[in-house]
Parts: sequence; structure tokens; C-alpha cells
Amino acid sequence: MSEKLRVGILGGTGMVGQRFISLLENHPWFEVTAIAASPRSAGKTYEEAIGERWKLDVPMPEGVKKIIVQDVSKVEEVASGVDFVFSAVDMTKEEIKAIEEAYARTETPVVSNNSAHRWTPDVPMVIPEVNPQHTAIIDSQRKRLGTTRGFVAVKPNCSIQSYAPIFSAWKQEFEITRAVVTTYQAISGAGKTFREWPEMIGNIIPYIGGEEEKSEKEPLRIWGSIQGDEIVPATSPIITSQCIRVPVLNGHTAAVFVDFKEKPSKEDLIRVATSFSGEPQRLGLPSAPKQFIRYLEEDNRPQVLLDVNFENGMGINFGRLREDTIFDYKFVGLSHNTIRGAAGGGVLCAELLKAQGYINSK
Repeated sequence: MSEKLRVGILGGTGMVGQRFISLLENHPWFEVTAIAASPRSAGKTYEEAIGERWKLDVPMPEGVKKIIVQDVSKVEEVASGVDFVFSAVDMTKEEIKAIEEAYARTETPVVSNNSAHRWTPDVPMVIPEVNPQHTAIIDSQRKRLGTTRGFVAVKPNCSIQSYAPIFSAWKQEFEITRAVVTTYQAISGAGKTFREWPEMIGNIIPYIGGEEEKSEKEPLRIWGSIQGDEIVPATSPIITSQCIRVPVLNGHTAAVFVDFKEKPSKEDLIRVATSFSGEPQRLGLPSAPKQFIRYLEEDNRPQVLLDVNFENGMGINFGRLREDTIFDYKFVGLSHNTIRGAAGGGVLCAELLKAQGYINSK
């Protein structure tokens, strides 16, 4: 492609915003040309606005250091200089809904990491390998918003990425009836580092607000179908979950118990999961992992330190698949929560939307 699309990052000073900026460095299709944040950061260069608050273990890209941060609430001003935006703003749910739709109404597509619009009936919530067909609901959303180009699309919660893709692969051939999921979630999921959250060192917290409901319900929306002007969630399988914060920087682990209508063999479950791929792989999208899901045979895998960066953090790991005494099987899954589970998943969504013709230059 001759010219890259101009990208704005809403909420660019937070951890997910920083991850978007890092992942978009040297992206073949997209270039960050605008960064917007709260009024206290507006008017400063991005480097000045961040100061000592750069949270990633990779350096700040040189190309963004001198970009002047804009006030995210000045919607028309920010939107005028970009072809689309990624949203990682830190506001109340109602404020996020309002500002994302405001950007969409300027004919600027919004690809959001936030949860505010995940249950808006005509907003697609997409894991690109799993439900790329849900982007077709954008046509209905545009009618509601009165736009020809603008819309909002979202990616699901980071907590489901370590098991929902595996379930999605299995659902092609086997009927899952119920599952029990416990997620062990990294502190970067709260936008924190150990320097900012020292009380997490050597500690766990058995509560993460809102996460259990998301872990149980969001997979059903991903597996749902478009009916008229809305996406109607699937009704099965039944999922119950607990979500626990653990002293890990990056990487959400899931311990999963699962039942099937008809019990498959372990070999078939591994075969179906590891051979699963989708539109990102077929289209060769820039951020797509070549192998979406891999199985690790060792008893002590997957491990965060060894496996979280599989496929540049965009792949899903699982292991310890074995028969259970109460459920049919149990296994352990692992995904990178700020890459596949947040900014990287958002970038892949934008790549899919561009390939499908929903995102283009203004």
C-alpha cells in the first residue's frame, strides 16, 4: 500500500495506550499521527506528558516522542487529523459510550479496548479468528448513528483470551455443555506495574471487579449470531468463573474444567485446537499469528516466563489437557493480556476491518 492510514490513540498515556503506540511502530498499514488524553496532558509533547510513567519494557518509539498531545474531549479537532482511532480512555462507562459515539459521528471509525460498548446490540465484539462475520452488524449501527463511514467496534475482555479461543476451536466439531474457569490475572490488566502496586508483590487478591461476569458472558456474545439489527448471544455452554489477581506482570492464566455432550478423545481435542485458524491467517494480516493456538506437552507448561510471548504475544497457549474425575477434561491456558488481550487484539481487529473495507482513508 502506498500510504499508511493515519491513526489516533485516545487515552494514549495509559498502559494500553502505550501498548498501542508500541505495537504500531513500523506497522505496514497504520501510522500514529495523533495522541489524545486528558486536559492535564494536552499541549505537552508525548514524551513530556508521559515523563517517568512509561510502563513497558520496550523503549518509547522515537516517532511519537514529539507529537503534541491533544485534549481527547475536543472530538472534532482530534478526528480531523486521522482516518480512524483506537480507544483506551479511562473514564466512566457512560462517558466512554458517549465519547466513542461522538468520534464515530465525525465519520471516524473507533476500535475500542474498553468494555463500555461490548453489550451495545449493534456493536461488534470481535476475536478476528473466531467471529469476523459479526462486523456485518456495522451497517445497522451506521443507520442508527446516521453515519456513512463512522462506527464503533470493540474487542472482548482480556480474561477470556486464554480459554475462549480454545473453546471456539472445539465448538467446530464438539458440543461443549458446561465449563468452570478460574483465571489468574496479571497486574498489567489493571494498568499497573510492580513499582506502582508494591502490595501485589508476594500477594494475591481474590476479586477483580466485573471480571467474573465478563468471563462468563462475553464468550456467549462472541458465539452469537446477527439477527436483524442486533447480535444475539448464544445460550450455551454454561460457564462459571472466578477471577484472581496474581503477582505476575504480563500474562493471564486460566485453569479450566469442561464437559461435552459426547466426550471426544484427547488426541482429537489437541488436533482440532492446534489446527484452528481463521480470517487473519487466510488474509495474512500483519499482526496475525501464524499459529493461533499451540499445545505444550510438558507437565509444567504453559508458563508465563517461557510462553507468554508466543507469536509475539498474539498466540494462545494451552497444556495439561487430561481427563478429570468430575468433568470430562481439564486444562491450563495462557495468553498475553496487554497484547492479544488488549492492544494487539485491537490492532488485529483494525487490520480485519481494513481488509473487509470498513476502514479506509478519509
